[in-house]
Amino acid sequence: MRVLGLDIGERRIGIALSDPSGTLARPLQTLVRSSRPADFAALAALVAEHEVELVVVGRPLSLDGSEGPQARRIARYADALAAHLPVPVVFWDERFTTVEAEEILRRNRRRRKRADRADVDAVAAALILQRYLDRQIGNFRHLC
Repeated sequence: MRVLGLDIGERRIGIALSDPSGTLARPLQTLVRSSRPADFAALAALVAEHEVELVVVGRPLSLDGSEGPQARRIARYADALAAHLPVPVVFWDERFTTVEAEEILRRNRRRRKRADRADVDAVAAALILQRYLDRQIGNFRHLC
């Protein structure tokens, strides 16, 4: 089962894709946000192109786990997106993924001081998606 992961920001959406088995996530691309209809059409096209069965959206919770204004904005956006997609949309905690993505890119690009923001967003989406996939695999193993 292919799963799409999204790190939704104010200006860009980082996008990650799982392998066909739904085990490994990889950064796919970054979408520069324009309008909801254009964003939703682009994301629906990716869902169709990659035969995605589920979309995981990063939920930006506060450090204490509470939902702040940004998390509420993302939830509204994701709810509207869900109405335009033929697959379910679920939320997953995205705390610290941007910081981790920056660190991963920094380690892999020692010559460059700062990673490109688009790369950071796509890697953050992959981290969100991988955490979701790991939890699902762990839950499945627990049932066996």
